[in-house]
Amino acid sequence: MFGTLVFWEGYVSDEMMGTFAPIVIYWFYSGIYQILPPLDRFRLHTRKEEEQKNLVAISTVIKGVLLQQLVQATVARILFLVTGSSSPTEKLIQPSVPVQVIQIFIAMIVMDTWQYFVHRYMHQNKFLYRHIHSQHHKLVVPYAIGALYNHPLEGLLLDTFGGAISFLISGMTAQTAVFFFCFAVMKTVDDHCGLWLPGNIFHIFFQNNTAYHDVHHQLQGAKYNYSQPFFSIWDRVMGTYMPYRLVNREEGGFEVRQLKS
Repeated sequence: MFGTLVFWEGYVSDEMMGTFAPIVIYWFYSGIYQILPPLDRFRLHTRKEEEQKNLVAISTVIKGVLLQQLVQATVARILFLVTGSSSPTEKLIQPSVPVQVIQIFIAMIVMDTWQYFVHRYMHQNKFLYRHIHSQHHKLVVPYAIGALYNHPLEGLLLDTFGGAISFLISGMTAQTAVFFFCFAVMKTVDDHCGLWLPGNIFHIFFQNNTAYHDVHHQLQGAKYNYSQPFFSIWDRVMGTYMPYRLVNREEGGFEVRQLKS
């Protein structure tokens, strides 16, 4: 399955691709959302809400994301150098497709577990929330490019360490990691895109999706729906799941209506 998609073999090492491909995918995928027409009939918030509620300029958001990606790339290079070869010509034996699928699933569970408990603690600890995690919540109305807009320390603890731990525990190779991290990045961007588009495969296959995460970015839902980026398991197990439904907004688009007081 994955072997046939490895177009970079012989040109760039798997470790180099695992370091930089997720960054390229982030800007490409979020950029697509950014250049789309307004699509007001699919928005979870009006453009007026986005302008009034968000507390940070898009230029600042872009700088913050680039800083986090610089840290991620640095840690990734160190991790890959320690755990594997960085030679583009040295071919490692890849596990079978079923093994790679299992490794990716394990990595998804590990990443979800790490991010749930670290994310939740950043909300519960007043100091950490005020000085670190609140930076991400300056985007009350999320949009795609802001998916990784975090305080640098949060980016390191939540995303970078979460990815490294997922990689190590799952036992995946650098080649498998390219696909896993690119998929994780696309899922995270989609969760923050602010659009409920018909036929979106992330909405079809994952209950933890754009609307699910939008609940968490609102004042009434800030103590709920911590799970990210894949499943809603930990919210349901730990009692922090906020049910919701999508309703049509009179002026167009959708509203995520929370069903828990």
